[in-house]
Amino acid sequence: MPAAQLSRDDVVARLLTVFRHRGYDGASLQELSKATGLGKSSLYHYFPNGKDDMVRAVLASLDEQLREQVFAPLRAAGAPARRIAVMIRALDAFYAQGTAPCVLAQLVLGSTHARFRGPVRAIFAEWVDALATVLVDAGLARRTATARAQDAVLRIEGALVLAGGVGDTAIFARTLKRLPADLLA
Repeated sequence: MPAAQLSRDDVVARLLTVFRHRGYDGASLQELSKATGLGKSSLYHYFPNGKDDMVRAVLASLDEQLREQVFAPLRAAGAPARRIAVMIRALDAFYAQGTAPCVLAQLVLGSTHARFRGPVRAIFAEWVDALATVLVDAGLARRTATARAQDAVLRIEGALVLAGGVGDTAIFARTLKRLPADLLA
């Protein structure tokens, strides 16, 4: 689709793809321009502060997607196992069955750690809290539920990194498959 026909949401989605695969430091303006179909001047029109604004837009979009597809279903009424299954399906789709890296991990590990710490921390905190809420509803004490939720997010993120590092998406699939039973044990 020509860039002139892309919505801002489409542009941000294309930016997300570049940042999740290249990180902040590895994403050149030329690459971002090519991915979006926008010239560098058009990118600066949409994002006056350059890559920092692009990353902020990507994080805002990611936060919105996660709220709708992961956090809200975790906090919804229903059986804890079903709510966790919804999270697993959403994450499996979002991370393309373990082939798409996590942009949050890219931003935590890169030179931008301090610059984007607030929004990254907020997304992780909300994810842990939403997952802990399900576990409390399943009968666990809040402290135990929070620790298990943190461990689950760590396993998911670690599985993405390891699967990408060794080129074996089965690691991510196996992690997601085992997670519900481990969380609710």
